[in-house]
Amino acid sequence: MAALPGGSQGQGHAGALSSQSSQATLREDTGPQDGATVQELPPVDRGVKAWTFCIAGVVLEMMVWGFSFSYGIFQDYYTSHPPFNKASGISIAAIGTVALSIQYGEVIFLSFFFGRYPDYLRTGMWLGLVLYFASLFFSSFATEVWQLILLQGVGVGVGGGLLYMPVIKLLPEWFSERRGLAGGIIQAGNGVGAGFVFPFVLNALLDKVGLRWTLRILAIGTTVCSIIAMFGIRSRFPVPKYNAHQRRPRFIPPQVSFLKNQLFWTFAITNLAQGLAHFPVSLYIATFTRSISNQLTATIVLALFNASAVFGQIVLGHLSDRFPYPSIMLVSALGSALVTFFLWGFANAAIFLYFFAIIFGGLSGGYTSTWPNAAVESVGGQLEYAGMAFSGTAFFRGISAVVGPIIAGVLLQTGKGETMAGGFGRFGYGAVEIFVGSCALVTGLGSVAVAFARQRVLA
Repeated sequence: MAALPGGSQGQGHAGALSSQSSQATLREDTGPQDGATVQELPPVDRGVKAWTFCIAGVVLEMMVWGFSFSYGIFQDYYTSHPPFNKASGISIAAIGTVALSIQYGEVIFLSFFFGRYPDYLRTGMWLGLVLYFASLFFSSFATEVWQLILLQGVGVGVGGGLLYMPVIKLLPEWFSERRGLAGGIIQAGNGVGAGFVFPFVLNALLDKVGLRWTLRILAIGTTVCSIIAMFGIRSRFPVPKYNAHQRRPRFIPPQVSFLKNQLFWTFAITNLAQGLAHFPVSLYIATFTRSISNQLTATIVLALFNASAVFGQIVLGHLSDRFPYPSIMLVSALGSALVTFFLWGFANAAIFLYFFAIIFGGLSGGYTSTWPNAAVESVGGQLEYAGMAFSGTAFFRGISAVVGPIIAGVLLQTGKGETMAGGFGRFGYGAVEIFVGSCALVTGLGSVAVAFARQRVLA
């Protein structure tokens, strides 16, 4: 997934403001006027409702993002089975790329929309679920790649974003001091879905019932699980109601100072570089593994890649509550670069890919857990805009989800299946591996820039 906005304690005044704001809301209007109804709000960072929200967020993360990040299973199937195996590899890769880029990119627009229409948030969830189900279900009847791009790409992307947006918007209401940890736990749903659930379930279904019924079963199963999870996604505060005589908030707030904040832009651009390194691996690692070994090994490697993100997101999310997040970003970036150049670059057996999938998946997949604290520090005292800061960062992530795989696809075609000198980059993947490792190094440099920008903000 996508990471979630939030804050932490012990990282400067931003985290402290987050905690104080939540407590101030609880104490608000302590002296009610005559006839007023006092409603006690559920506690922050603890309690059944807060952790129910967290668990429900995990399930939605698993359904929406777990499927999108498991698209490599379908990509491998499409390229090797009729009627889509005659299409170009770039066009088939575009299906998953479009879905991910829309899910990342649309949140900035949805954050503005639901900022003006907060009373339509749950309606948007239901519309998203209907679109998500219909797109998956009717893609089972597709016979052309453009139909898959429209349904599994655009339809699933738009529907998934609408379904998941309330998790992004409401998390800051339920968690303050533990927001980094809660965000990491929720993001771990992606790793659980894409690592433990979808790869093996999808492969089993594709072998037993074929593509058409696999998509239909998947549509029904993810919809049922999402409906159950939706009951746990509730606002902590009373939902505002507007009538015809009341003016709603503006689509774009008049004073969004974080757009002029050097920290926000440095962090967003660094995340763009990190996405350029991450998405080509998530898309092509299964195909590369199958060239070395077999389909089962490819499935295991993809599962390890996604499953290791579970631990990476929780661990890095917890560490970002304890240490400055730029240092976590730097370790993630440099570690990702090293294993790309040495483990993936010189891989000639499955054992190298197992280690690569675990290390790169944990470090690169867990990178997004640094987003919560950065989002809060970017907005300073305007904590109500933390979700918008997150959405802006996710927009850049969406760009990388499109550009990264396209560049990797072009580089793979130019490689023509040849191995570089010294056994580096087998099967024409050498240029792709150099691109991924270089983008990870650029991310490391960006992390240093983020550290300097953060010092200026907190000074």
